Amino acid sequence: MAATHADKVHVFKEDVTRALGDATLKLAIDRTTVTAERKRAAALVDFPEFAEARRRGTAIKNHVVANLDHYLEQFERNALASGAHIHWAKDADEACAIVIRLCRAAGARSVTRAKSMLGEEIGLPHALAEAGIERVETDLAEHIIQLAGETPSHIIWPALHKTREQVSELFKAAHRDPHKVEEVEAMVESARRELRDRFMNADVGISGANFLLADSGAVCTVTNEGNAELTTTPPRVHIVTAGIEKLVPSMAHAMAMLRLLVRSATGADLTQYTTFHTGPRRAGDRDGPEEFHIVLVDNGRSRMLADHGLREMLRCIRCGACMNHCVVYRQIGGHAYGATYPGPMGAVLTPALEGVEKAKDLPHACTLNGRCQEVCPVSIPLPTLLRGWRDRSWKEGLVPQAMRTGLGLWRFVAERPRLYRLGSAVAVRAMRLFRRGGWIASLPLAKSWTAYRDMPAPAGRTFMEQLRDRERQGGRQP
Repeated sequence: MAATHADKVHVFKEDVTRALGDATLKLAIDRTTVTAERKRAAALVDFPEFAEARRRGTAIKNHVVANLDHYLEQFERNALASGAHIHWAKDADEACAIVIRLCRAAGARSVTRAKSMLGEEIGLPHALAEAGIERVETDLAEHIIQLAGETPSHIIWPALHKTREQVSELFKAAHRDPHKVEEVEAMVESARRELRDRFMNADVGISGANFLLADSGAVCTVTNEGNAELTTTPPRVHIVTAGIEKLVPSMAHAMAMLRLLVRSATGADLTQYTTFHTGPRRAGDRDGPEEFHIVLVDNGRSRMLADHGLREMLRCIRCGACMNHCVVYRQIGGHAYGATYPGPMGAVLTPALEGVEKAKDLPHACTLNGRCQEVCPVSIPLPTLLRGWRDRSWKEGLVPQAMRTGLGLWRFVAERPRLYRLGSAVAVRAMRLFRRGGWIASLPLAKSWTAYRDMPAPAGRTFMEQLRDRERQGGRQP
């Protein structure tokens, strides 16, 4: 049976508390997300057509989702014609069982795996271990977290939570020929030496898919290291695991989506390696697998398709831009979410995949500031979808009684303007008693906020009081 993140004992508030208290984690997150945000912004300056490309990308994905049955049948037909084998999996357990069966049929003792969040979603690493099949992660970041015995904390940079100093210690402990100097280039070379013979000796290579091309049955993979090509080409058998929503109609549509994916994910114009795999090796080909298998995984996607409140999430192309710009993710990282997919997109996807009762805290881990929707390359209304989950949680009685009571009390006060203004006036003046140099380091009834950060001290008067003063002085702007 596949093991997923949902199987772990996960207490969201405890995990968040640990993350907020980890100064090294915050350093590691900032090093990557701040750079990613800056690079994306620069990439869009050089790509003035982004708004139109975004509109087209959204239309492409909407069209595919609305006609998913048609494109799945077309993809299967063309993939079979190319010599590929197609396997259908309704859930994580069935998908893992298919992959294990294929590995055993190939006599596989070891498999190499290129980074695939779908593989993480279905619990494939755990399933391979249970089957006694050695798994070698070939993506550099996945190699790092495999050595650490951890799960990805970001869908693009799985080891984002590790500093290079921590990576150095891991490599020195695990590599047969570790680096001798503390430089990134030397550490990368150490990983290359460690993985090279694993590429050439693997019996099976397993990859994910960024896009599935319906008109040709081709599978598109996008990487920056070339590890996917070494994972999929030398082994005798190549197995692809892909969600059924990964479809695009044609190569032209795939290229349109790639223009959005790469700029949104890494801020580059084009990823280093963009490869299209179409069936197994043919007569005259110099390399390639003898067998090519594609496992198409549903795992809750049909339910999302039928739920018009969640259907828009099927547009997601897994670029990670929403995480890089999320004020919550940038404070707590990915592991605190306790799910395969962290950040805003994960807070929407996880309740859909694992059930809202298991992930009821995640939709509330959001300020609803809207930055995720602003940067999403396919315009997914993430704040609206998160509010939808909050509504369901409330209606299904999953919101703790203390919060329900607190919101009821707030509503009582908010519906009475005079009482609300009186309470606000008292609160801002009381808070000034805890002010030190313009900041509040500790505040009764707000320990969760001030335990790991200082709160800006409010002005001595409420907004409404300041507004009235301005109006009396002849100004109309607060």
